[in-house]
Amino acid sequence: MIVVMNIDATKEQIEDVARRVEGFGLRSQVITGEERSVVAAVGERREEYKQSLETCPGVAQVVPILAPYKIASREVKPERTRIKTGSLSLGNGHLGMIAGPCSVESEEQLLSAARAVKQFGATALRGGAYKPRTSPYSFQGMKEDGLKLLAAARDETGLAIVTEVVTPEDVPLVAQYADVLQIGARNMQNYRLLEVAGETDKVVLLKRGPSATMDELLLAAEYILSAGNPNVILCERGIRTFESHTRFTLPLASVPYLHAKTHLPVVIDPSHGTGHTYLVPSMAAAAVAAGADGLIVEVHPDPSCAMSDGYQSLDFAQFQEMMELCQRVANAVDKSFGAADTAAVNGSANGETVST
Repeated sequence: MIVVMNIDATKEQIEDVARRVEGFGLRSQVITGEERSVVAAVGERREEYKQSLETCPGVAQVVPILAPYKIASREVKPERTRIKTGSLSLGNGHLGMIAGPCSVESEEQLLSAARAVKQFGATALRGGAYKPRTSPYSFQGMKEDGLKLLAAARDETGLAIVTEVVTPEDVPLVAQYADVLQIGARNMQNYRLLEVAGETDKVVLLKRGPSATMDELLLAAEYILSAGNPNVILCERGIRTFESHTRFTLPLASVPYLHAKTHLPVVIDPSHGTGHTYLVPSMAAAAVAAGADGLIVEVHPDPSCAMSDGYQSLDFAQFQEMMELCQRVANAVDKSFGAADTAAVNGSANGETVST
């Protein structure tokens, strides 16, 4: 259930409600909205708890949450969340562009990609230092050496770093270098990994599994949120169907559907969603038109020589053309790609959830 506070509720009254919720053996989380705060009480709901909380000073009403996912639901937070970390800002009218190579291969490869994607409008740099691969014989990534190269690219370009973490044990190390922890499709239901990521103060980009339902995606996000981390971005990267003309089937209806169900921002991955370079620009533009809060695309200096996913990666000229196309579409729907503005944002340097 959620405890809706009065518009003029004091900080002390909100904290008192949170303490009372914890006293019932429930988990509390304070969520600050545009007009008022609510306290999410997560756990077994009993009528006596509801009656007790309704009597607390500053409480407007106590409302049961009907959705199976609680903190992610728009019942808890009707306005959309904006996520901001470093140069990346997305959600609630802000568009983010995350671009870079599938995997970090060398200093020259990564730095050239970082410089190019920033020049053409990217607001964050992606690159895999740890690579979960279907075959054990495929390139598995440079691991910590790759993380160090990502940090060097951030130092030079100022771009926030998005990189994948594949095991709970790796979270502390990756969090030392990354601005955004990516949890890939294979790990969407790795619940221990979700919980550990939820214990950090880093933004988490959660990709939908290829066979996962929308409710399963949102419940996976709930693991992160319920662990105390409000900084979650959902990513649609395509699902597995009977169709074989693309690597996966990219359902852009996910964007308005998720916006109706959750306050969390939604990013589209047209690289994995199609698996073909020539399809990426059109699907990226379509995603912007559908209302996506951002894109994550693969860009490589020479896709033909890439150690992973070269067949779906853009070269620099193709990325520039895609950005020009997406910007025209964004202008038509009153959005634009841009670096995070810090004037309207107050909070930690590591990442924050902001309602604007």
